Amino acid sequence: MKGLEIARAYYETYGKEMLQSQFSQMLPYLAIGLVGSGSECYGYDDQTSRDHDFEPAFCIFLPGEDVIDRKTEFQLERAYAKLPKQFMGLERSALTPVGGSRHGVIRMADFFLQKTGTSDGALSYEQWFLVPEHSLLEATNGAVFEDQYGLFTAIRERLLYFPEDVRRKKLAGQLLLMGQSGQYNYSRCIARGDTAAAQLAAVEFVKSALHCIYLLNRAYMPYYKWSFRGLKNLATLGNLADDMEYLISSGNTPHEFKQKSKKIEHICAEVSSVLQAQGLTDLKLSELEQQSYALNNTIADNQIRNLHILYGV
Repeated sequence: MKGLEIARAYYETYGKEMLQSQFSQMLPYLAIGLVGSGSECYGYDDQTSRDHDFEPAFCIFLPGEDVIDRKTEFQLERAYAKLPKQFMGLERSALTPVGGSRHGVIRMADFFLQKTGTSDGALSYEQWFLVPEHSLLEATNGAVFEDQYGLFTAIRERLLYFPEDVRRKKLAGQLLLMGQSGQYNYSRCIARGDTAAAQLAAVEFVKSALHCIYLLNRAYMPYYKWSFRGLKNLATLGNLADDMEYLISSGNTPHEFKQKSKKIEHICAEVSSVLQAQGLTDLKLSELEQQSYALNNTIADNQIRNLHILYGV
């Protein structure tokens, strides 16, 4: 059973009754769910995930003190701490007075401030570029079980994805890096006999290709250790996962160089086709440096368009 399912079951079994019996007047203002850090919030958890920070737990998100005061917050924390310590063969982690828990009672403003730098999800264009993608994903992942008040859900909806001009700027930068590392530097490093640099070029190509594919899917890229796991779930170009894994896991013998060069060009051609299919550029070529500048020229906002081509990287 996945962590999100366990969290919901734990809430339905114990949490809901506790809130209804002890905090019925506050319940309409609370958001309940499991959101944030941890593989279970992405649905990526497996048996290995259970060796740390994995427990039957959920989050109780509170609005501001004008709605729920500190005294009630403290009472909620005590009531949550008294919930059963074991559930479905799992044991809850001990709460510490220094905080840092990913579960339990959390102020909405504190949660979003930690993840995005703003308490209400109203990001400026500059902030959209500065906040790490995995942090934006942690603010919008998981599941919300209850939210009668609607504030938590409304903030999450503001953060669902980049404004289009920001997406295009980020995509233009990653396309340029794909072209430089894969279509240019990889073969030059091999020609010099510098296989270590060639492998670094292949790795840089794959990192930028991953970013491009997530951007083309209008999906935030997760923290690096989950990027391949998430790639396989993407509808557009997720089928390139095996080719990209080969690029970073194989060597650079003459045979492997030929194979890798073919895969790099195949990936670039596939990305170029999607750029055209999505109406992002009309260039019918797979040279990604040219695609990059063509895409940048489609950005509507003059200020964003005139920023350095790699500003969004």
